[in-house]
Amino acid sequence: MFDIVTLFATATLTTLVLAVVSLFIGIILTVILAVLEMSKYSFISVPSAILVALMRGLPEILVVFLIYFGLNEFIELGAFLSGALALGIIFSSYASQSLRGAIKAIPKGQWESGAALGFSNSYTFTRIILPQVWRHALPGFANQWLVLLKDTALVSLIGVNDLMRQTDLINATTHKPFTWYMVAMIIYLIITLISQKGITKLEHRFTHFERGTA
Repeated sequence: MFDIVTLFATATLTTLVLAVVSLFIGIILTVILAVLEMSKYSFISVPSAILVALMRGLPEILVVFLIYFGLNEFIELGAFLSGALALGIIFSSYASQSLRGAIKAIPKGQWESGAALGFSNSYTFTRIILPQVWRHALPGFANQWLVLLKDTALVSLIGVNDLMRQTDLINATTHKPFTWYMVAMIIYLIITLISQKGITKLEHRFTHFERGTA
């Protein structure tokens, strides 16, 4: 029994690390895609919009397979990094739309104020616009994080020893599917509830001034 607990604990840690790495990759790609889609040059914005549409239109498991089997033909990434990259791409294809909408929600006067002060567009974006954008984008990002947590189960199909794969292996040995899948369900649920609690605190932190609290 102790061995099974250890296996579940290790697999849960792998799942959490995978989710965090995927989130880091996803946020970087999200910013890049949002900026490219908002470019005033159509030869940049149009291909970027098409790429996002393609990624959003493909089944998520297919994206995982394409990254794992496709990229590993050229560079050896391994199952973990391939899975993290695939999940990051999936995250960014949806989160970039939230970020783009949040950027558009910022009044144009903010850009004009930056220009009036002699700031470059890049400086205005990173120092003035972006800090305000996260507040608007947070709800969309929060939803995508919760989806990302559950999507980590997909990488079990390419050999990553995450919570889902470890549950499959334990079930194959003990032949008690209901018991172990119920344990996995509870672990996923606990992680999700803790995440939701953290997200709520973040939202309060980012919007406290709007509610007139200190």
